[in-house]
Amino acid sequence: MKVAVIGATGFVGKAILQELLDRDHTVTGIARHPEKLGFRHPELVMKAGDVMNEDQIAGLLKGQDAVISAYNPGWTNPNIYNDYMEGAPHIQAAVKKAGVKRLIVIGGAGSLEIAPGKQLVDQPDFPVQFKDGSAAARDYLEILKKDDDLEWTLFSPAILMNPATSGRRRGVYRTALNQPVFDMDGKSVLSVEDLAVAVVDELEKPQHIRQRFTAAY
Repeated sequence: MKVAVIGATGFVGKAILQELLDRDHTVTGIARHPEKLGFRHPELVMKAGDVMNEDQIAGLLKGQDAVISAYNPGWTNPNIYNDYMEGAPHIQAAVKKAGVKRLIVIGGAGSLEIAPGKQLVDQPDFPVQFKDGSAAARDYLEILKKDDDLEWTLFSPAILMNPATSGRRRGVYRTALNQPVFDMDGKSVLSVEDLAVAVVDELEKPQHIRQRFTAAY
């Protein structure tokens, strides 16, 4: 397929981009500073784009079979909530303008339910530094749920998904819809490499059209 990855130079975006290339897809990577990627590939084109510029992004997405958005304004950005809630709908609209039907969005684990009606992000021990970004991903999911035009999927990572849990591609995982997946030790863990496996598997063999899903070991 021809696949565009928005946020291609980020921690998650770069892993997804690499998985796509390893499976012989043709990839357009989009980032504000594409030169930060640090490697080249014959099936990869990197382009500069600003998600706040909807028409620009739509132009970059034309001709793609699918779009994967790993957009994240940055966990240290003090305005992360507002920036995400503005940028994510711009991406959604740009995908439509470009005539692309398939959109996969990387959200957050914060909206997963740890008990009926209780989401992770609302718990008192939820890390403060991730709260605004996770709340934005949670609130954007409610916007995405109202979209009946796109064949969208939102992927929520495992609760523990950071550089310390990564560096290894097992190629296996278990999925759920709205509750975290826990292992025998009661942990919800997935490396960024296997996050990319789960996302590209969903791209190649869709199982969650107009749904959110999550995965962990």
